[in-house]
This record gives sequence, C-alpha cells and structure tokens, in this order.
Amino acid sequence: MTTKASTVQVLQRFLPDYRATHQLSPQQAKVLNNIDCCRTSVLGGQTLACGHCGFSQERFHSCRNRHCPQCQKMASTAWLERRREDVLPVPYFHLVFTLPHAFNGWVQLHPEVIYALLFKAVSTTLKQFGRDPKRLNGEVGMTLVLHTWGQNLSQHVHLHCLVPGGALDKDGEGWHPARSTYLFPVKALSRCYRGHMVRLLRQAWNRQLLNRIHDPVQIDDTLNDVMTQPWVVFGKSTSQHTDQVLTYLSRYTYRIAISDRRLVSINERRVVFRWKNYRTGGQQQTMSLTGEEFIRRWLLHVLPHGLMRIRHYGFLANCHRRTKLAQIRECLGRCTAIEPSESTQEKPGMLPCVPEVSNCPKCNEVSFRVVGEIDPRRRQVS
Repeated sequence: MTTKASTVQVLQRFLPDYRATHQLSPQQAKVLNNIDCCRTSVLGGQTLACGHCGFSQERFHSCRNRHCPQCQKMASTAWLERRREDVLPVPYFHLVFTLPHAFNGWVQLHPEVIYALLFKAVSTTLKQFGRDPKRLNGEVGMTLVLHTWGQNLSQHVHLHCLVPGGALDKDGEGWHPARSTYLFPVKALSRCYRGHMVRLLRQAWNRQLLNRIHDPVQIDDTLNDVMTQPWVVFGKSTSQHTDQVLTYLSRYTYRIAISDRRLVSINERRVVFRWKNYRTGGQQQTMSLTGEEFIRRWLLHVLPHGLMRIRHYGFLANCHRRTKLAQIRECLGRCTAIEPSESTQEKPGMLPCVPEVSNCPKCNEVSFRVVGEIDPRRRQVS
C-alpha cells in the first residue's frame, strides 16, 4: 500500500529495521529521538479552550531541534526579522563554494574539523579579494550558510554566501562599490579558495586534528590530487531590491536535507521524492530509494552538536555589525535609517511570542486561550 509521506512517517516506518543493522552516533540518536518526540505527549504541552463555544484542544510542545522538519518555520521567520535591518541599498551577490567529493570520507570522520576549516577558507578568500587594491580595496561583509546535501540527498558539502556589493575602506569613511556584475572572477576565487583549504587541511593533519584518518599516504595523495583539479565556485548578482535579497536570505538559512513537500509517497519498502536534476537543466524528476538508503542519506546531514551553520564575517560580523552598518549607510547618504528601539527589538535566539488569545478553529471567535498545562509523559516502551 502506498501513502502520502512526511519525514517523520518515513523515520517511524523504517528506522527500527535500520537500527538493527546500523550503528548510530550519539548525535544521530539524539536527533532522531527529538524528532520522534516532537509534538507528542512526551514533551508535554498546553490545553486550549474556547470561551465562546467550549471547544478544547491539546497542543504539544515541539522539540526545536534544527534537524526537525516540523520546527524550523518560526526560527526562520525570527532570523529574517533580525536580519531585515542589515540589508543595504546596494546590489547583492550570491556565491557558492563547493568542497570536492574527494573529502566526503574525511567529512564523515571529522565533520566538526572540516566544516570549521571550510568556513575559514571561504571567508579568508573573500576577505583577501575584498582587500585587494585592484578590486574593492576595503572590508567586505558576508553571510555564509553551510549546506551538506544535494537534491538527491547525497553528500554535497558547500557554502552559500550572500555578499553586499562593495567594501568599507580602512578608515570607515568611504564605501567602494562593486563595479562588475559578478563581484570577483570565479576562476581566481576557485584557485585562491583551493589553496587556502588545502593549506588548512595539511595544518590540521600536522596538528593531529584528523586522527581518525590513519594513513598518512592517503592524506598526501588526496591533497596532491585535488590541487591539480579545478574547484567549483559559482557566482551571480541577485538584485538591488530588498525583498529579493531577503528571499535569498530565507532560502539559504534554515533548511534541512529535504522538506516534506518534496516527498511523494512511501510503501512497505521504498520512499519516493521529487528532485531537480541539474545535469538536465534543473528538470523535475522523481527518485525511489529503499527506506534503508533514504535514512542512510538523511543521516549524512546531521550536524555535530554546537556547530554554527550560519556565520557572519567582515563588516557583518556580530561584534561590530551595528557600528559599521551605520558608517556604510552614512557613506551612502542613508542617514535616515531607523534603528529598532530597545523595547521592540528581538534579542538573539528569541522566537515570536504566541498570542494569549487566538481564533477558535471551530467557531472562529477570538476567544481561544490556554487553560492548562500538560506535564511531559514518560515514553511507553513496547
């Protein structure tokens, strides 16, 4: 029998068999447990009732795990609201730096090391090009977002970068706008990025940070081989319109390996989902995987605990973002930009508040409110 699917349903159906034949890491087990408990009585919740028609409903708490397909909408919305004030009236550029697939095995052994080095290599490359007197001759700003998957759930590690088109000069009193339609030449970016990443990986090996790789010959052979190959860097201009820039921000901030809307169906053995095949010009196709293979691919994208997947550098770095954005707006003649007041500004990590009273789902009167708390319940072990 074939049914419409969600990620939670896929995991519930195929995970018991997967656990019987595969060993999960502690982080993978924690993520799967959180997703399984999400919006169930295990986490507790609230009882809501309508003061008009008497209708009542239980709503259970979400797990708020960043891998959970049910928990990212509010976080994404809140993040966008906090970033909205940062958008400048300049062109923006979207860049993508891809890590060669030769490193996929290393990523599985040392994800926390490789991801950190990837952020460092890309940010150093963009800063270097921005400081070049022949290019922008100043400090650039950038938002980097880590993605680890391709459309078919395979391991495809890359960084999405959103970069304002210009640089703040060393004195903080001048803005150097980007004159090209591509910000920096991608071939030059690729060579510089490749050099920085290989250098950082050699240093990590020498400092014994890659100790789960036991063959030094493999290290040298892999690094020597990738240095002879071109690395993939993509770049294009987005738009000067703020709304379109924010669309890019939304698309590349909070997202898991696959959204539920791409899942087509599941049956006793297989999962069918939609994907874009970029080798055929982005044509929409369907792919069928066994439940075991789907879960194996999905687990490739569980991030190490505490890893920051979204990072800001240059004049967008958290430590001096407000000061430098004010300097840039002054340089651009935008002194009228209104800063949010302390009373209404959201603090980092906050989510929008749930209204005390909402519309009743039955009678639609604005009288639906919390009337009680539901204590967390111990999971029933079958």
